Amino acid sequence: MAEEKAIILTKEGLEALKAELENLRVVRRIEIAEKINEARMQGDLSENAEYDAAKEEQAEIEARISTIEKTLRNVEVIETDELRNDYVSLGNTVKVYDEEFEEEIEYMIVGSTEADPTQGRLSNESPLGVALMGHAVGDVVESEAPDGILKFKILEIK
Repeated sequence: MAEEKAIILTKEGLEALKAELENLRVVRRIEIAEKINEARMQGDLSENAEYDAAKEEQAEIEARISTIEKTLRNVEVIETDELRNDYVSLGNTVKVYDEEFEEEIEYMIVGSTEADPTQGRLSNESPLGVALMGHAVGDVVESEAPDGILKFKILEIK
């Protein structure tokens, strides 16, 4: 069997995933069991839309639990207290200057599981994440985008 790829998370991301798993196991499973039980009490299950919806929700919850458990078995935590600030690496927060839009943007470089560009969390596997990795303050990096090549100057690494 092939070795599975490590899932890279920050400590905060790991704790959030553990909390989600606990909520799914302890709270959501009980809620959905109650919904299924209530739907069963309504009689004929063959034409019971509430029962079907509850069973579908149960399947989604169980699939998410399985996904989280698999993730936790393959997790690699970024030790942010051991990060260096002389070049961009996983866990660093990077302030860049977007030359096209003439604005400063700040991103935390995280693994793809935690990525959310709208929250300033950029995947190390995204085009910009790949372009930034290993570069230092003052470097100008290029990232391919649908509209062409974008240029970013690294202003700060922390």
